[in-house]
Amino acid sequence: MISFLRKKIGNIGEKVATDYLKKKGYKILDTNFQNNSGSRLGELDIVALDKDKEELVFVEVKTRNLKKFGETLPEENITYSKIRKLSKIAQYYIRQKKMEEMDFRFDAISVWLDEEAKKAKIKHIISL
Repeated sequence: MISFLRKKIGNIGEKVATDYLKKKGYKILDTNFQNNSGSRLGELDIVALDKDKEELVFVEVKTRNLKKFGETLPEENITYSKIRKLSKIAQYYIRQKKMEEMDFRFDAISVWLDEEAKKAKIKHIISL
C-alpha cells in the first residue's frame, strides 16, 4: 500500500514538473525513459529540450507530501550513486537518439504537494 501511494505521489510530481517545464518554454521529448536492452540502467524522469540554450536536459523529479515532509528538501535524496546511474542512462539515451552533438545537462525539480489545497511548490535546480 505504501509503495502504491509513493508511486502515485511520484506520478503527480512528475506531471507537475512536466507542466512547469512546458510553461517555461521547454520541449518535452520523453518521460519515464528506460533502456529496453541488456541490464536495466535506470530511468530518466523527464528528458526535455531547453530551447533558449539549445541543450538537452535530463530532469530528476523528487516529490514529497508537504504536510508530512514540509521541512525536508526532496533533492537531498539525489545521491552520488543516483547521479552516476542517471549519467549512464543519459549516455544510452544520447546514443540511441543520435544526439551526440548536443550539449546536455542534468537538472532536478523538487515538488512539495499540498494535496488538501491541490497546490504544489516547485524548486528547479539547474545543472546538478
